[in-house]
Amino acid sequence: MQKSLTNASVLVTGGAGFVGSHLVDTLGATTDVTVLDDLSTGEAERVPPSARLVTGDVRDREFITEMVAETDVIFHQAGLVSVAQSTEVPYESHTVNATGTVNVLEAAREYDTRVVVASSAAVYGDPTYTPIDESHPLNPTSPYGLDKLTADHYCRLYHDLYGVETVALRYFNIFGPGQTAGDYAGVISVFIDQALSGEDITVHGDGEQTRDFVYVADVVQANRLAAETDSVGEAFNVGTGDSISVRELAEMVREITDANVDIIHTDPREGDIDHSVADISNARTHLEFDPTVSFRDGLERTIEWWESRTDTN
Repeated sequence: MQKSLTNASVLVTGGAGFVGSHLVDTLGATTDVTVLDDLSTGEAERVPPSARLVTGDVRDREFITEMVAETDVIFHQAGLVSVAQSTEVPYESHTVNATGTVNVLEAAREYDTRVVVASSAAVYGDPTYTPIDESHPLNPTSPYGLDKLTADHYCRLYHDLYGVETVALRYFNIFGPGQTAGDYAGVISVFIDQALSGEDITVHGDGEQTRDFVYVADVVQANRLAAETDSVGEAFNVGTGDSISVRELAEMVREITDANVDIIHTDPREGDIDHSVADISNARTHLEFDPTVSFRDGLERTIEWWESRTDTN
């Protein structure tokens, strides 16, 4: 049965994080929102006053079950999101990303709650063809990708076995305001941070590798549509259907920031895939998903946020 977010009781796990906080910002006016976050990477100040923040861990099954009672929709954004970090701490990655998702699904089964789960393009591994559709072979090459594939499969299984209304969203490369740089941050944040700091922009390899970068507001749009669709028990790609090379990205960051820096090339990263772009035709058809923010516009908005953040520090 198709659901509506209007006047719904909503739980956002990881709601103090990058994607989760953007989602929460759009929900407060029409829904009763609770944010669950362990604040290991999320920030409490990102949660607006219209939402209730509860500190907790998705690995705590009893706690999660209590949180889900009388909840209509769960947006499950919590997770360990770094491919590199997952290779360092695979057990922790599994317990957060896979076991945490099963805990959420178990609670949803008990209370007949819809679950929209943040999956990842990492489930596909090294693409054998592009654009990548949902029928592409699933061959993850990292603990993170395997964890997300496990969560992805559990979503479908809980729908097929127990009738839980689930939708898995396979995110491609998300970017936007609020995503900060660091050892495991997205390449866009790293490039912007380097440019604004007057450092040379460092590109791994020859920079010809391409990525499908999707602006965070469009990821929020996909989540909201997934919460209301009648196409449940499915997984959908969330990207733009377009790609840009990492070298072009570096040049665009340098241009927009007007930074007097060089673009230098370092050794390729081990395991880095060459090309990635999403086929989003299923999401367009079944979710009515339509990305609205161009890459250039999204990058300008992101840089503007970085500059305002730098000005206040």
